[in-house]
Amino acid sequence: MRDLLKRIRNIFFKSYSVREFNLPLLILVVVLTMIGLAVIGSANPDARAKQILGMVLGMAALLLLSVTDYIWIQDLHWFLYGGLIFILLFVKLFGETYNGAKRWIAIGSFTFQPSELAKIIMILWAARFIMTHKRTINKFSVILQYFGLAAIPLILIYIQPDLSTTISIAIVLVVILFMGGISYRYVIAAFAVVVPVTVIFLNIVVQPGQKLIASYQQDRILAWLEPEKYSTEDGWQQQNSIMAIGSGRLSGKGLNNDTAESVKNGNYIVEPETDFIFAIVGEELGFIGSCTVIGLLAFIVFIIIRIGTQARDTGGQLLCYGLASQIAFQGFMNIAVATGIAPNTGIPLPFVSAGLTSLVSLYAGIGIVLNVGLQKNYISRTGGELTTW
Repeated sequence: MRDLLKRIRNIFFKSYSVREFNLPLLILVVVLTMIGLAVIGSANPDARAKQILGMVLGMAALLLLSVTDYIWIQDLHWFLYGGLIFILLFVKLFGETYNGAKRWIAIGSFTFQPSELAKIIMILWAARFIMTHKRTINKFSVILQYFGLAAIPLILIYIQPDLSTTISIAIVLVVILFMGGISYRYVIAAFAVVVPVTVIFLNIVVQPGQKLIASYQQDRILAWLEPEKYSTEDGWQQQNSIMAIGSGRLSGKGLNNDTAESVKNGNYIVEPETDFIFAIVGEELGFIGSCTVIGLLAFIVFIIIRIGTQARDTGGQLLCYGLASQIAFQGFMNIAVATGIAPNTGIPLPFVSAGLTSLVSLYAGIGIVLNVGLQKNYISRTGGELTTW
C-alpha cells in the first residue's frame, strides 16, 4: 500500500516549481481560443455553446495533465496505442456517418471524433518508441517496425475516409522520426522516392476514371488546379473564401455585422465555423485580425519548441516537437485552403475552428507540454534519468 501511494505521489504530486510553469503559453492558447469563440459565434451562433463546453473540458484536461508526470503517461504508450486501434475499429463498425464519411461516435447529443484524439496519441506513442530505440533508430528493421505500427491507425483513419487527417498525422510522425536522429542517408533516400511518387500520384488522380482516391477528393484537386472552370461547383466555396478575406481589408467588417455584401451573411460558405473559419476571420476582423491569429499560432509553436529544447529527456523533446509540428501544419494547411494556396482538405484551424474533440485534444496536448516544461530542472532520486513505473 505504501508503494502504491508513493507511485501516485510521484505521478500527480511532484514538487514542481511554480516559476517553471509556462504561463505565456497558456495565455496565448486561451486568447486564441477566445478569438475562435467570438468568430464561431458570428459564423454560427448555435455552435458556440458546444465550443465553450470544449474549452471548459479542455482546460480541465490541461490543468490535470500539466501536473501529471508525462513520463508516466508515455509509459502507457502501448495501452494508448491499443486503445486507439480499438476505438478506430469501433468507428468503422458502429460509427456515425455524415456527408458520406464515417468518423464519429455518438454520445448522447454529442459526437466524438477519434481521429482528432489520434493526433495526440500517435505523438505520444512515436516519441516514446523513438526514445526506447534511440541507439538503434538507424537500423532498417527498427524503421520498418516504426512505420509498420504507425500504418495500422493511419489506414483505419484513411478508410473512414479522412485523407487529410491521415496525411497530417503521417507528416508529424516523419518529423518526429527526423528529430529523433535518423540518418540523413535515409532522409535523402526518402526524398528520392517520395518526390517522383508524388508527381506520378498527382498525375494519376486527375485522370478520369482513376481509383486511387474518392471522386469528391479528385474534384477538390481539380477545382484547385482550375478554379475558373469549377467556380460554380467544387471551387465555389474556396473562391468565396478568398473573396471574403479580401473584402475585410485592414480592420474588417466587424463581428456579427449585418452587411448585405458579406459572404458569410449571404451563406456563400458552407459550415463557415469549421474548415473555412479563417475566411470569417479575414472578412470580419480584417488584415489585422488575420495577422493576429497567425501571430498567435506562430508564438504558440515557438514556445512549444523552446520547451522541447529544454526537456529533461528525448521523450519530452520529441513530444514537444511533434505537437508543435502538428499545430504548425494544421494552421498552415487551413489558412492555405482558405486563401486558395492548397486544395480543400478539411483540416481545422487549431484552437479557432469549431470542434469539441479537436479543441479538447489540443488542450490535452498543451497540458502535457506544460508538464515537460515543469520538469526541465527536475532532479529525481535517479539523478535525472528516466524513471518508469
